[in-house]
Amino acid sequence: MNKYPHLFSPVRIGETTVKNRIFMPPISTNLADKGYVTDDLVAHYAARAKGGVGLIVTEVTTIEPTYTYLPGDMSIHDDSFIPGWEKLTKAVHQYGAKILPQLFHPAYMAFPIPGTPRLIAPSNVGPYYAKEAPRAVTAEELQVIIRQFGEAARRVKQAGGDGVEIHAAHAHGLLGGFLSPLYNKRTDAYGGDLNGRLRLALEVVAQVRQECGKDFIIDVRISGDEYTDGGQNLNDSIYVAKQLEKAGADFIHVSGGTTIMRGSSIPAPGTPMGSHIRLAEEIKKHLSIPVASVGRITEPWLAEELIANGKTDICMIGRANLCDPAFSEKARQGMEDKICPCIGCLRCLNGVMFGKRIACTVNPALEAVLENVSVSEAKAPELSMEQVPQAQQKKDILVIGGGAAGMEAACVAAERGHHVVLCEKEKELGGELRIAAVPIAKQDLTKVVKYLTARLAAAGVDVRLGCPMIKELLTGEFAGYEVIAATGASPMILQPFTAFKQWMSADDVLAGNAFPGRKVVVLGGGSVGCETADYLAPLVDDLFPRNREIILLEMADSIMLQETGPGRSLLVQRMRKKGVQIVCGAKVERVDAEHIYYTKDGSEYCIDDADTLVFAVGYCIDPGMEEMLKESGVDYHMIGDARMVGNIKSAVAEGYEIGLRI
Repeated sequence: MNKYPHLFSPVRIGETTVKNRIFMPPISTNLADKGYVTDDLVAHYAARAKGGVGLIVTEVTTIEPTYTYLPGDMSIHDDSFIPGWEKLTKAVHQYGAKILPQLFHPAYMAFPIPGTPRLIAPSNVGPYYAKEAPRAVTAEELQVIIRQFGEAARRVKQAGGDGVEIHAAHAHGLLGGFLSPLYNKRTDAYGGDLNGRLRLALEVVAQVRQECGKDFIIDVRISGDEYTDGGQNLNDSIYVAKQLEKAGADFIHVSGGTTIMRGSSIPAPGTPMGSHIRLAEEIKKHLSIPVASVGRITEPWLAEELIANGKTDICMIGRANLCDPAFSEKARQGMEDKICPCIGCLRCLNGVMFGKRIACTVNPALEAVLENVSVSEAKAPELSMEQVPQAQQKKDILVIGGGAAGMEAACVAAERGHHVVLCEKEKELGGELRIAAVPIAKQDLTKVVKYLTARLAAAGVDVRLGCPMIKELLTGEFAGYEVIAATGASPMILQPFTAFKQWMSADDVLAGNAFPGRKVVVLGGGSVGCETADYLAPLVDDLFPRNREIILLEMADSIMLQETGPGRSLLVQRMRKKGVQIVCGAKVERVDAEHIYYTKDGSEYCIDDADTLVFAVGYCIDPGMEEMLKESGVDYHMIGDARMVGNIKSAVAEGYEIGLRI
């Protein structure tokens, strides 16, 4: 009855057999405490082990005390870290999973904590964002670092770990930098040709094997191609993988790209799933040890296909296991429709880069579990967000609004045992999610609507579509109900500028309620404005007569200032390739039926040939719903955009929180 026989077949890694081929790759969490394992970390990884993952590679684990990658990352640079690791390995092993830390030296990509000495690197070449050039590490220092890798691995084995992953990918950290010609300009034994650049990684593998013996997994992560002029390419990586196998590696974890070329190593939303599979497939042809592939493998069918078709032996599934810790078990049982869908938004990592704890847009339980679970007995938290504590007092609950916040609130409240009615004025559920799914690369949001709709049905929520809320319902049929209002917000329209001959909101465009002309001015360079400009622009900037011309006007000095991930990078690249005219520092001063006047750098400009003005200047709350609730005298809660305009993550999180609290 197993739909995925290849995915759930065991795989031999060195002297170890792993129960299935779903491995979890390293994803930073910021849950460690000065490098030490915390109860939150144990809970986090134990939940994924309980959810059926075969093997877990933890986040970055540093091997020496001087350089920190992220302040909340793990370390094992001396014996004081062993007890925490013992607790972690015990918690993971009780569910039959294996666990490896990713051993790492951050080198020139270390976090600049005050007091940190000048950063080291293969050569005096640092990333573009560095404030000073790093210094080239000496050959004598490398011998110390090699021993530190071996000693760290020995501690892992002593703590009960099954092996280690050695990070040498993405032109990242010391070993990745040594492998990459982008950073390694040395002329000694550790530079020059590929054999020189590879030498450090080979010596680290040999040292780990010497310290830990043959019954200890050594996995090496490499970039099959750095996708960058002057970088490591596939031919290089085939040779690198073959030499690593000879040196004693038990499997090769094939990634791609670099960390500084945004969107190359961690694929952005809307990019093809299995983003690095071509590299794994080619490298696999030349090895006798297993090969793992990584990169937006978010659905079970794809993982099964990749293995069945001989493209990889193992699928590293990271973000999907964050989004639903029971991903593996649900797939094994054929319950794909119950898997909380990863939308690839990378909110999980965007916050981590700024010192925040790991989070998820569509699984707020990730944060809630970490705050509340006790792991004093090394027990994992519940498998998924559907499993919530039952309410002590069952209530009648009315949810007004069927968008992200309302659907989540209704699901959680009903799953806790409340009687829940959800009223949505439109004929479909989803609210702003359905509009947000329309722009290029945002289609995965449709999965969230389907998932929440299925949860509503499974939880027994009485869903009423085409049912706008009126006072008579509140005081009549729903008298005595506790109310959750999740009615969202409306696009902001600048009334003085509606003098233009044709205007509409970005929501109007994306919902298909209005159709713009051929020369469009989009007012507002936030995410909505940029996504709308991208959506309206021609797919190819080929001067075809029917192509639209898009001008994007933004008052700030740049666009999408609140976004930092690879999705932003690819969106901006698309707009530029399509010929979207992006004008920053532009303030629209006045508008008449035929003209749009704006100032920039003290000069005034006029657009006199546009036919459509699109507003993308934010959203505003309609106070009418709360006023009606107050007048009706009901017990109510405002959540999501109805309370304060936010994003999908904040809306879902508020729905989850009120569902737990009510």
